[in-house]
Amino acid sequence: MSRYLHLIQIFWKTAISAELEYRLNFVFAALSSLGGLAGSLFSLFLFYRKGYTFQGWQWQEALIVVGIFTFLEGFSSTFLASNLNRIVKHVQNGTLDFVLLKPISSQFWLSFNSFSLWGVPDMLFGLAIIFYAGSLLGVGIGGYLLGAIPLVFGVVIIYSLWFILGATSIWFTKIYNITEVLRGLLAAGRFPIGAYPPAYRFFFTFVVPVAFLTTVPAQTLLGRGDLVWIASGGCLAVGLLLLSNYFWRFALRFYTSASS
Repeated sequence: MSRYLHLIQIFWKTAISAELEYRLNFVFAALSSLGGLAGSLFSLFLFYRKGYTFQGWQWQEALIVVGIFTFLEGFSSTFLASNLNRIVKHVQNGTLDFVLLKPISSQFWLSFNSFSLWGVPDMLFGLAIIFYAGSLLGVGIGGYLLGAIPLVFGVVIIYSLWFILGATSIWFTKIYNITEVLRGLLAAGRFPIGAYPPAYRFFFTFVVPVAFLTTVPAQTLLGRGDLVWIASGGCLAVGLLLLSNYFWRFALRFYTSASS
């Protein structure tokens, strides 16, 4: 474990040094993040401006959902897009051969080799919204700690789904559209799951697990968490993580390398 932690430190230090060569890009990324957050808040405001509320969610509580969604968007840009989208390039260019020859887990290398600063503003803005709305609702430190548990499960779920899609590049070398479809579906998490009709709630809970990404962590943070849903999120996260590893090893059976 210490070996892998040391490798992550080396990977990210190198990646950050490379990113800092273009520091002005960070300013543009922050402005872009502000624009995206403003769009999410404005969309939420359109629902609440005349006294309408989502089922069981007042304005400040819905803000927490937006904050969690923004944080997860930043996480995806910082860790997932910068790493897992490169699987396609490795397969296309034949450089996956060099990854597989390294004396470490290829899934680990592909998942942690890079780090993008451009998603950090979204993560910071998301946390700011969560703490701001939480302060208005009187959420204590215990609430934040409890809410962090299903949030970690949500992070694992997003990673696992993204990696599984990345692994399909072994067969289909151009999957950028697939990841965009996934991001579009996950965008439904910007609103509480109660905002959708029953059929959509079922879809975004049991087909595409959007509810476990934002709504369940928000409910837990607010002290309304259901132990069954939290445990289900944990089981789903572990199951998808194991599935991503199995699916990657299965996909590699069909990889013939650049030299064959």
